[in-house]
Amino acid sequence: MNWSREGKWITIGFGLVSVLVGFVSFSSYQNATRLITSADQLKQTDDILNALTDISALLADAESRRWSYIVFGDPQDFEQYSAAIADIPPILDRLEAPLSDTPAQQERLQQLRLLVAQRIQLLEQSILKYQDDLGAIASDDPLVLATRQNRIQIRQIIEQMEKEEESLLQNQVERARTEFQFRMLIEPLGTLLTFGILLAVYALLLRQMMKRYDAEALQRTWAQQKELSELKLQFFSMVSHEFRTPLSLILGSAQLLDETLKLQVEPAKLKNLHRIQTAARSMTRLLNDILMLARADAGKLEFRPEMIELQTFCLNLIEDLQVFSQTQRTIQFSKVGDCTHAYVDETMLYSILSNLLSNAMKYSKPSDTVYVTLQADPDCLMFEIRDEGIGILPEDQDKLYQLFSRGRNTQDIRGTGLGLAVVKTCVDLHHGQIKVKSGIGAGTTFTVTIPQPLPPVHQATPALAQDADPFNADP
Repeated sequence: MNWSREGKWITIGFGLVSVLVGFVSFSSYQNATRLITSADQLKQTDDILNALTDISALLADAESRRWSYIVFGDPQDFEQYSAAIADIPPILDRLEAPLSDTPAQQERLQQLRLLVAQRIQLLEQSILKYQDDLGAIASDDPLVLATRQNRIQIRQIIEQMEKEEESLLQNQVERARTEFQFRMLIEPLGTLLTFGILLAVYALLLRQMMKRYDAEALQRTWAQQKELSELKLQFFSMVSHEFRTPLSLILGSAQLLDETLKLQVEPAKLKNLHRIQTAARSMTRLLNDILMLARADAGKLEFRPEMIELQTFCLNLIEDLQVFSQTQRTIQFSKVGDCTHAYVDETMLYSILSNLLSNAMKYSKPSDTVYVTLQADPDCLMFEIRDEGIGILPEDQDKLYQLFSRGRNTQDIRGTGLGLAVVKTCVDLHHGQIKVKSGIGAGTTFTVTIPQPLPPVHQATPALAQDADPFNADP
């Protein structure tokens, strides 16, 4: 009887243990199953977010390649543009299945398809329109406005889809957390720790995967930009080299003809010969500006400062401009300060002053005087170039130093929009500043400030003093 009662209790206890073990095992199995389902949902949501990010990146890359192709005409840019466009439809197709159970997201996806198709059409239209006429690009152009509106709409749709997916992701995470906390009360401590560690490892792996993806994307972008800069530099170097030889021959031949004929022919009849010389010099200067900007963009523009005599340098530069000018211009030069020499890159300083003086002469009347003031102090150089020309519109002053940027009141005057970009690049390499003060019809004043290095420390050996970089020397 007693054994039978004990046997019953053993049986009941064994049964209870079996039930508890079975319940715990079932709970663990159910928990594992739910974790797998949640992981799949998280992965699906993560894939959707990555796909949306890829679409934005491909559209941005396509637009960048499109502009590069319009400006430089490089077929490789057009191939990369076409490749980016071709990669977008498969990504959109890949989003169909994950979003099929969400009507709102499915509707947004269809809207996104239409907007992307419209965006591609606008990009193709812009290539056809602007490829042969860069001057047609304007902020109020209907095509530019339509592209901007389309870009805003695509961004809004993608942001809405991302917010929806992030909300679903948050709900999934919260639901999984709640269920996990409930089951954590009935599972053994080992099971709790095991699943806790697994969850932490999963979160860490997910975070690490996202960081790796971002780092790889950033590295790819940097490599593409570096490759593009290298290609641009190679292209411009090749173009500059190919053009310099015939230009030198043209200029040399024109000068030889001028020297030969000026004693035999009336000066008025040599006008066209002088035009040839002026055009050849202008083309050479344009090639120099383009090559300098390309080297600066690729990070290969060398800065080589040296001591120069300021007044002689300025007078020679002014004489060059007056000799090569098609009309006689008055340039008044004045110097303030006791310093006679300065530590600068002579080639870059020549580019700075020649571009500013050329603009002052170009945008003022032949009868107007251009004023050049040099203030030479031991710690700083200041050049002030003032003209009495047409002036610069206030709304154009913020973009003066951008490539190909020209004032709206200069459309009837020939120019490339490169000169001030070259000036800004050279001033920045000197660690200097450039300021402008202008009014319509009241002339323009450019002020360039270039800091001068401190004198070398007397205790330094001559070799060290010669090799040191004065701009970075400790005081």
